[in-house]
Amino acid sequence: MNDPIAFKIIDAAEWRNALAEGVYDGSDVDIADGFIHLSTAEQLPGTAGKHYAGRAGLMLLSVDLTALGDTVLWEPSRGGALFPHIHGPLPTRAVTRARPCSISADGGFVFEDGAA
Repeated sequence: MNDPIAFKIIDAAEWRNALAEGVYDGSDVDIADGFIHLSTAEQLPGTAGKHYAGRAGLMLLSVDLTALGDTVLWEPSRGGALFPHIHGPLPTRAVTRARPCSISADGGFVFEDGAA
C-alpha cells in the first residue's frame, strides 16, 4: 500500500473531457459506486482483463497518490485485496503519465507508442 503510483484505465474521450475540465469525475461504474477505482501495478493486468478485454481507444493513466491526500482510501475488493479508491474527483494535475492503448482479447496491453 505504500506505492505512490496507481493506475486508471479510461476511455480516450473521457480523458480529453477531463483535460478540458481539469478534473475527472469517474466512469459510470465509478459514479455508481461512489468512488474512482484505481489499481496497483500488480492489480492492473487483472483489471484490464476483467473489465477492458478487447477494447480500443483507451488511456492508461499513472496517478500520483501523494497528490490526492486523504481522498485515497485502500479498500477491499476482489478476493479481499486492497485497492486504491479515490473518494472525490481526480484532478488531472495528479496524472503523471497518460498513454494511449488498447487491451487485447486476452487482456494484454497494446500501447500506441510501441513501448512496453
